[in-house]
Amino acid sequence: MARATTRDMTSGSPTKLIFGFFFPLLFGMLLQQVYNMVDTIVVGRFLGVSALAGVGSTGSLSFLVLGFCIGVSNGFAIPVAQKFGEHDFQGLKRFVVNAILLSIVFSLAMTVLVCALCKSMLLWMRTPSDIMGDAFGYIFVIFLGIPVVFLYNVLFSIIRSLGDSRTPVLYLLFCSLLNVALDLLFILVFKMGVTGTAWATVAAQGISMLLCVNYIRHCDALVLTRADWRADGQCFKTLMGMGVPMGLQYSITAIGCIIIQAAVNGLGSGYVASVAAGSKVNQLFCCPFDALGSTMVTYGGQNVGAGKLDRIGRGVKSCVCIGFAYAAIAFCTLFFFGAYLVEIFVDASETETIANAALYLKFNSSSYTLLVLVNVLRFLIQGLGFTKQAVFAGVFEMAARATVGMILVPAFGYSAACLSDPTAWLAADIFLIPAYFWTMRSLRARKLAAPGI
Repeated sequence: MARATTRDMTSGSPTKLIFGFFFPLLFGMLLQQVYNMVDTIVVGRFLGVSALAGVGSTGSLSFLVLGFCIGVSNGFAIPVAQKFGEHDFQGLKRFVVNAILLSIVFSLAMTVLVCALCKSMLLWMRTPSDIMGDAFGYIFVIFLGIPVVFLYNVLFSIIRSLGDSRTPVLYLLFCSLLNVALDLLFILVFKMGVTGTAWATVAAQGISMLLCVNYIRHCDALVLTRADWRADGQCFKTLMGMGVPMGLQYSITAIGCIIIQAAVNGLGSGYVASVAAGSKVNQLFCCPFDALGSTMVTYGGQNVGAGKLDRIGRGVKSCVCIGFAYAAIAFCTLFFFGAYLVEIFVDASETETIANAALYLKFNSSSYTLLVLVNVLRFLIQGLGFTKQAVFAGVFEMAARATVGMILVPAFGYSAACLSDPTAWLAADIFLIPAYFWTMRSLRARKLAAPGI
């Protein structure tokens, strides 16, 4: 099965390959959102708006830490995709082994650090005192699960880099159902409160990680022997050069989100709950944009490894067209039905919370075309190996969000907070569009200088 599900994206129709990779990946990402959405639905419905605000107030902090883990994991998979494109399977195995070894070290160090600083970070974000207990209880458990999250994302990224976006979906489907069952068990039966939802999420992701381990053990392109498990200094250097910048890009972006979250926290727990509920709906509708970006990491990595630069631009055009078409549909849906979707997370009697969340969704969905370019171009640039350039897009996003959070929200209130994401996406595009053309010129110049690559 493993041999059949890997996919070489260096030959054939780019559009067909992108569609074939995109849809299973999208389904998988939707299932991943189920992990977080079920937590929010159960908390909002069974524990109330205050508990929902507590969990929601941790979103940007979680993005800061777990985003770094996810970014590093995606970066570790780039050399794997490039080696797969080169058909250098021995080199591919070296990178897989060393990516796993580095992941263990990274995750353990991060767990100790962030758990120790967790309470201080919540205080710095001005988390309202009436939701501090729930916020701390939830995020502390999530941070205890960092090793699981890190290893799961590394293995998932490795599988994707081999062109397989389908097999992990089966694992996610099972684990999403498990997460639902554990949420209900821990909250309704064991009365564990918001910490129960966190433990359910960590446990479900742990099962996903074990299933990914089983996949890699039986993948024909990755048959690892005891002799393969050796640390390689050069592999470490390459992986760090790819992974750390991508992790920093996520964290830099998250700093801007934390500034916005702190500004919203200052408006009161009611607005915090509105952003929490609106964000969950927004994240669900943004899954196709994330899937397009992840598709371009693999597509770009394999094709640059094979030296087929002419295929990269064709892939970008296909992805952008798909993204723009979906963005129009998503905007119409959220503009007219956003309030009804928010009611999935909060009781219909919470009319003010629902109205504010719907306003948040209208602002975001009206700018989804900007997000298409952010994801397609940034992830492609990363997949091509220019991870440091992609970091600057995060800097532009952070600066835009910081401006909104520190200047506009205090002056204009909640409506200004709703502008934070669109402003950040626009700022990132101002950098990414010229960066894409510069990257392609650099690759063509490199190929002309060394035509044998």
